[in-house]
Amino acid sequence: MNTIKRLKILLPLLVMFIISIISIYSAKIYTSSDLGNLVLKQAIWYIIGFILIVILIRFKNPYILKQSKILYIIGVLSLLFVLIFGTPINGSKCWIIIPGIGSIQPSEFMKLFIILSLSNLINNFRNNYKNPTMLDDFKFIINSFILVLIPSILTFLEPDTGAVLIYLIIYICMMFLSGLRLRWFIIGFIVLLILSTSLFFLYYFKEELFISIFGSNIYYRINRVFSWQTGNSLQLNNALIAIGSAGLFGNGFNNIPIYFPEASTDFIFTVYATCFGLFGIIILLITIIYFDYCIISLIRKKIPYINKYLIAGIIGMILYQQIQNIGMNIGLLPITGITLPFISYGGSSLLSYMFIIGIIININFEKEKKYKY
Repeated sequence: MNTIKRLKILLPLLVMFIISIISIYSAKIYTSSDLGNLVLKQAIWYIIGFILIVILIRFKNPYILKQSKILYIIGVLSLLFVLIFGTPINGSKCWIIIPGIGSIQPSEFMKLFIILSLSNLINNFRNNYKNPTMLDDFKFIINSFILVLIPSILTFLEPDTGAVLIYLIIYICMMFLSGLRLRWFIIGFIVLLILSTSLFFLYYFKEELFISIFGSNIYYRINRVFSWQTGNSLQLNNALIAIGSAGLFGNGFNNIPIYFPEASTDFIFTVYATCFGLFGIIILLITIIYFDYCIISLIRKKIPYINKYLIAGIIGMILYQQIQNIGMNIGLLPITGITLPFISYGGSSLLSYMFIIGIIININFEKEKKYKY
């Protein structure tokens, strides 16, 4: 019985697998045939993901955490490789194309590597400094910020602004459990407020100066994010029409009345909502909420602090992506190209999430103890 309880997270995962497959199948009418059979590919990625979970359960989290430095370096080098040798797709160099296999998106794995590396860094700080001084805190903040800043810069240059936002969300969530004094968060908030206010002032009132400082590419990307406010986005307008036409039970499986881009990735929620209506949305939201609960509830266990850092980063990343993706699909949040975890098509993202499931299951099975390494 205890084993079943500890594996309860697999139940919502199986439901999301089913929703993902039927949604991607329904989206194929608006998906380029050049991409191949996305349904089959997604199913294969899920199978590989489940195999990955079994492997991770065998190795356990302490061993995985020991490899965080190596994984982080591999992730950064992969991002650098993409910038230099990556194949541009839709104006972005985010993928490494492997002939006969598909593409790999290093930024998806980098989220995981940041969580592992930050967990080790925070844990070492807590263990080495029982009563840290302000200078100790400051050094730790600088080290942790640099750890996140390096992949953030490389990812921003691809450009993949959505992934950079996720890196920062992970960083903020994990730092809240790091034991830092409250004053550092207040200082950070003030600095962030000043920088963001200055940036938006230039964007809204000094357009030419903004472009001369940051370039037209940055201006276009910010303008694209805020286009949702004006309602001029064809993608969003068509998505809202599709969802609005669904009613209580939807238009039916594989029946999408209107076209919208990125149907199998960014707007997979719209596909599912269009086909299955409000009833289907409720099922999906219940599944997501239960899945998140399975992760958050681990915080209450008497587990090593390093596991709590892992959970903070994981739930921060997943919650943000869920809220952002669904929010942008229904016009409540700007469109940022962030996918819906476990539902949207994508081998790299799915494998990184399945890696996370392996970590969560390991935490569930671990007894109360301290790590020594």
